[in-house]
Amino acid sequence: MRYISTRGSQTPLGFSDAVMTGLARDGGLLLPAEIPYVADRLPSWQSLSYTDLAFEIMRLFCDIPQDELQAIIHRSYHSFHHPDVTPVVSVNNIHILELFHGPTLAFKDVALQFLGNIFEYILDQRNRELNILAATSGDTGSAAICGVRGRDHIRIFVMHPRGRVSPTQERQMTSVLDENVFNIAVQGTFDDCQRIMKELFSDLSFKDSHFLGTVNSINWARVLAQVVYYFFAAFRVMRLTSCKRVRFAVPTGNFGDIFAGYVAQRMGLPIGQLILATNENDILTRFFNIGEYKQGSVHATISPSMDIQVASNFERYLYYRLGEDPIRLREEMAAFSTTGRLTVTPLPDGRVDDLISAGAVGTAQTLATIRTFHQQYGYLLDPHTAVGIHVAQQHLCRNEPMICLATAHPAKFSQAIENATGQDLAHHPLLDALADLPTRCAVLPATQGAIRSHIQRSLISQPE
Repeated sequence: MRYISTRGSQTPLGFSDAVMTGLARDGGLLLPAEIPYVADRLPSWQSLSYTDLAFEIMRLFCDIPQDELQAIIHRSYHSFHHPDVTPVVSVNNIHILELFHGPTLAFKDVALQFLGNIFEYILDQRNRELNILAATSGDTGSAAICGVRGRDHIRIFVMHPRGRVSPTQERQMTSVLDENVFNIAVQGTFDDCQRIMKELFSDLSFKDSHFLGTVNSINWARVLAQVVYYFFAAFRVMRLTSCKRVRFAVPTGNFGDIFAGYVAQRMGLPIGQLILATNENDILTRFFNIGEYKQGSVHATISPSMDIQVASNFERYLYYRLGEDPIRLREEMAAFSTTGRLTVTPLPDGRVDDLISAGAVGTAQTLATIRTFHQQYGYLLDPHTAVGIHVAQQHLCRNEPMICLATAHPAKFSQAIENATGQDLAHHPLLDALADLPTRCAVLPATQGAIRSHIQRSLISQPE
């Protein structure tokens, strides 16, 4: 499998090189040159364990020897707290795909445990160093740190928007004091963090001389790992309901998670509809409803991992929406960079996409959904999952069961749970243990220069 850039100027790469490159050298995002169609293999995959299914899917995209890949996959998921890795729980008329049984209790663990092991394998094979630069709106940071903390040949710099992640999310990151971990609180928004990261990766001299890599979902390996749980959940729900197609509702901020579902559908998984759900930061909802992608101001909400205006993975989707034409893609992204706006021509039926529907949810609706599910079904939702559930309920279909992605354990957002239910219900021993731990974090302005200088100073001071 070779990997190409959405912007068309990157020499095609193998999987390992694509993982190490992260953002393409022409500023685009890497994609497989072709997506394998596997509909004929689905019957033989339906009863596989999570790790065996992951191997069957990932080996189609990887250039790693199969015995090594199999060992990496098993090592990546042995620390999860459930034998199914991503179990499905039925609550009323919705099937909830619980993605929070990893070591940091968020869906990012599914991809970042895998990516940390992939990095270590490639670096060992090539006798190389790697300095990871990441931007997080909440859960990516702690999951990435957990995936690489203490590993040889790897250092990680994680930017989060100061005061715009939950206190628990912040403590999960900043209480990790390993010498190879550097936390940075940026005095701005997540979009500022993401912009700085892309600017530094676009400075090829700096990227090359400092051996920069990324764990953000611009790294294809992140998306690949997330594709697996769409197949896993669909198989289980189709077997349970005897239905031939399913729907997925996905609370969405950076478009990576729902793009993994888009890839799964292109591979032949019978998905009738993908339901995109956003909070008040509704740029993606507006695009799929009216065809206009227009940047606005970031609103701070109780679902902070979705407080994003510029979704980096949207470029991957747009590449396909524009007919896999890198020239048109470059023109549209250049226009968006200048004007903060782009539009697409609707399909003949007037829709923007015949697979993806979308809805946005406000804070009051999110809290009400948490309260209702607790009172009526005894199930606690985190605020991001509640956003997905609320929109999912507007798109139910009798013959296509609805699966909603549960992206984080509710204990990560205990204040929102208390506000919704009036009770202090959301706890987890892993998170409660963080309360009295010491923390370390640099506070820096939202400028490329400040982050660049901090990275350089930190690397100089690192022990040999």
